Amino acid sequence: MKNKISSYASVIIPILLGAGLTYYTYNSFSDQQIAQMKSYFITANYNYVLVSLGIAILGCVFRAYRWKYTLTEIGTVPDFKLNFVAVCIGYFVNLTIPRSGEVSRALILKRYRDKPFDKVFGTIIAERIVDLIFLLLFVFTALTLEFKTLKSFLLLYIPVEKLGWLLFFGFIGFITFILIYKYSKWKFVLLLKSKVEGLKEGIFSVLNMPNKWRFLFFTLLIWLSYVLMFYITVFALEATSHISIGTIIVAFVIGGLTMSFTNGGFGFFPVLIAKILFLYNIPLEAGNAFGWIIWTSQLLITILLGVFAFLVLPIVGKKK
Repeated sequence: MKNKISSYASVIIPILLGAGLTYYTYNSFSDQQIAQMKSYFITANYNYVLVSLGIAILGCVFRAYRWKYTLTEIGTVPDFKLNFVAVCIGYFVNLTIPRSGEVSRALILKRYRDKPFDKVFGTIIAERIVDLIFLLLFVFTALTLEFKTLKSFLLLYIPVEKLGWLLFFGFIGFITFILIYKYSKWKFVLLLKSKVEGLKEGIFSVLNMPNKWRFLFFTLLIWLSYVLMFYITVFALEATSHISIGTIIVAFVIGGLTMSFTNGGFGFFPVLIAKILFLYNIPLEAGNAFGWIIWTSQLLITILLGVFAFLVLPIVGKKK
């Protein structure tokens, strides 16, 4: 019962917060600003949005293809079609509980290919670790290119003192967990250790695989597709079509972090993107319109691909 309540809360609370933030933001706009925002939606060139969605699909293809390298390392024969379907379902499921899509991907291979969940999940964790490194590289690039602007934004919207306390207690909790994990003889801890061994095999598959450079190449393609999706959409609005690559990377980083830590960025993504662009003299009305256009289009393609993947899963999942 407690697990169900926790699951529901992890979905409902972020959605309510996003809805509340959306209501608060747009309730502060005047009728003239609302009318101006509507005009941006009406006059937008949605051909660029369609191109962006095509690149989004290509990004899913790259991710599905990259997965084969770590799966091969743990003794699983790659199946691109099933991998692609699992990736699409993973993105779709992430719209509910953040990061739950990774679990769904591993469950699909367990059910349809009878592969050990812990090892498959370990390969996905390995992917996420590499993706995190690439995200940090983008964060570093954004800080390098636009340090002054990004610093003022972070200090304005992130409570640094609270973040410091959170990191402190997080560190204490981490040390406590390590000590319990290493020295405890509890049955639960011993069971956890046995599962972690399977995870370790999947995680270290990246380091041990003979095709690690191809894996990294497809990782680069995945992240390039993310940036291109964002970059091409800026041309949909005349007001955003002139922004610099530095501005794009900063907005991309903030947007990516928002998508990672919320239910697909609902409510938060458009508002934060608008505030970032406002720092670069883009009107709030145009920034909000741009944020909603890119967020809505990515939401729609995620839902469409997810529904399609669920429909074809029984067919694609059949063993040959």
